[in-house]
Amino acid sequence: MSARLSELAEHAGIDFQGDGDCVIDAVNTLSDAVAGEISFLANPKYLSQLQNTNASAVILDPQIAAEFASANVLISENPYLSFAHIAKWFEDHDRGELPIGIHPSAVIGSECNIPDNCFIGANVSIGSYVTLGSGCRIEAGTVIADHVLLGENVHLYSNVTIYSHVTLGDNGIVHSGTVIGSDGFGFANDKGVWIKVPQRGGVRIGRDVEIGACTTIDCGAINDTIIEDGVKIDNLIQVAHNVFIGKNTAIAGQTGIAGSTTIGSHCTIAGGVGIVGHIEIGDYCHIAGMALVSKSLPDKSVASGAVPAMDHGIWSKSMVRLRQLDDMAKKIRKLEKQIESLSNGS
Repeated sequence: MSARLSELAEHAGIDFQGDGDCVIDAVNTLSDAVAGEISFLANPKYLSQLQNTNASAVILDPQIAAEFASANVLISENPYLSFAHIAKWFEDHDRGELPIGIHPSAVIGSECNIPDNCFIGANVSIGSYVTLGSGCRIEAGTVIADHVLLGENVHLYSNVTIYSHVTLGDNGIVHSGTVIGSDGFGFANDKGVWIKVPQRGGVRIGRDVEIGACTTIDCGAINDTIIEDGVKIDNLIQVAHNVFIGKNTAIAGQTGIAGSTTIGSHCTIAGGVGIVGHIEIGDYCHIAGMALVSKSLPDKSVASGAVPAMDHGIWSKSMVRLRQLDDMAKKIRKLEKQIESLSNGS
């Protein structure tokens, strides 16, 4: 599917310069683009690639676009966001009509509500009392247990497992290998023997949530685990029981979130972060990669840092000393001034 440059500008809601009739038929990177393709520059370190690109058009911010007055350019305050809109346009038009219907090998339980415009792939297993919204797409090998509710246009890729009493809102996307609703890690110790605590809650996930591959989201112990609208969860992430994640928070791969933790809205959590249980992280917080968050954070906090493992006693003493560093530095500076004063006096 092709589009004129002016049509893409209108779709993205931005201005253009150059030949509005230039035909674009694909997106690509600056370094690999050829004639007929559009690319973007969001990071100044790739400016050299812009000089040598073979793309027919490029998405640039206004300042850089002014330096390329003779080129075919889409002008955007956020080139990466505009590129996302345009890439989505090509994806939607190239995909064409999606198949609908139920594969003969699928197994579906009793009292289910599955609209005619849904797609159920090969070897899918759906339990009883399951409701799918209009336009759902369930890929091969996925398992959905009893009493699951999926909103409209939900896409479950192959080999996803949804336990019972899970709700997933409209436009949800869940990638392969992910498990939603498995038991939380709840055990009581009886004289050295671990006794399982039944996990009776469910999982409630809002609209427009995307969950990456091989991620696990545990059900609540009593109440539900809750993930609000617009949350984006990467691959290989553990969300423990009774965690709450606020709207439009984004979490990168290999992060582990322990039970009963509350994470606010619009947070960004980088890769490999560890978050202990029973704490609260406010809205608009940013946690840097590999950080260990061991206490609650107020709104708009920025947290970073991780210490390699060591003997616990040494670690405890080191943490005490670490917190004293600022006071120690001030005392040292004061002593230095005193020594300097005595030296000048002598």
